[in-house]
Amino acid sequence: MERKYYKLSCFIDKVFRLVMIACILFVLYLLLGVTTFATFKVPTDSMEPALLPEDCILVNKWVMGGRIFDVRDAVEVKEVEIARLPGFGKVERNDVLVFNFPYPERWDSISLDVMKYYVKRCVALPGDTFEIRDARYYVRGYDGVLGNIRQQDCLRLQLNGITDDHSARERGICFNTYPFNNIVNWNIVEFGPLFIPAKGAEVLMTPLNKVLYRNAIEWEQKKRLTLKGDTVLLGDSVIRKYSFRQDYYFVAGDLAINSQDSRYWGLLPEEYIVGKAVRIWKSVDKGTDRVRWNRIFKKIE
Repeated sequence: MERKYYKLSCFIDKVFRLVMIACILFVLYLLLGVTTFATFKVPTDSMEPALLPEDCILVNKWVMGGRIFDVRDAVEVKEVEIARLPGFGKVERNDVLVFNFPYPERWDSISLDVMKYYVKRCVALPGDTFEIRDARYYVRGYDGVLGNIRQQDCLRLQLNGITDDHSARERGICFNTYPFNNIVNWNIVEFGPLFIPAKGAEVLMTPLNKVLYRNAIEWEQKKRLTLKGDTVLLGDSVIRKYSFRQDYYFVAGDLAINSQDSRYWGLLPEEYIVGKAVRIWKSVDKGTDRVRWNRIFKKIE
């Protein structure tokens, strides 16, 4: 009898240890998911050829630091305060970023949808002045390549002198771009210059800057930005200049001809960024359901 009790006791002890180990591993997995890494599946072709549909990518959160917020409030579409853990790096131009799409309901209002993620390439950093000339991307004072030059040239050739949105749409291309306002008339071939706000940077509140930065300012202040004559009002108060509270980025898909990115919806707030995409850990061809072995563990560049 004692021997039976001893065996039962040993069995219970082993089960308890296994449960404890499983719980610890689960907690560690959750902690790593919040602070260190995340995985996402690429849904579209907007980042071809760097990323293909059905590529599963590993995202490094250490670069900017993991985000902490109330997921329940975010899912219920309530106002959410996002805190960020200390990071161990910084975003560079041409990094591929995963982020919450900041305009899930309408393109003139920033809001958080924790279930909607985009993956795009960062082509301009906070403090940069970005522009598009002849479909190619440029940052003032930076001589390096931005984005996929070949795809940008393909876009220019595809348009082949087209200068209106109606003709471009006949070829499946949306020609007009952010901020969709006649004050600038920007398009995907000729865009900017646009200053990308950095935290603490000031801009004069001219009618032009009211149009360019209205989304960001209204999101930061939770007040309406309006124009009365040539005077800009924030709520009921006249505003002559504005100091930004956040860093912002400008992102674009490598497939310039078919990407819903900052060219159309504008600035990406820093706190919406999940992290930097670093590796493809799995890739499956959706048409054939075959694993693309040549892409496994491929570095994302």
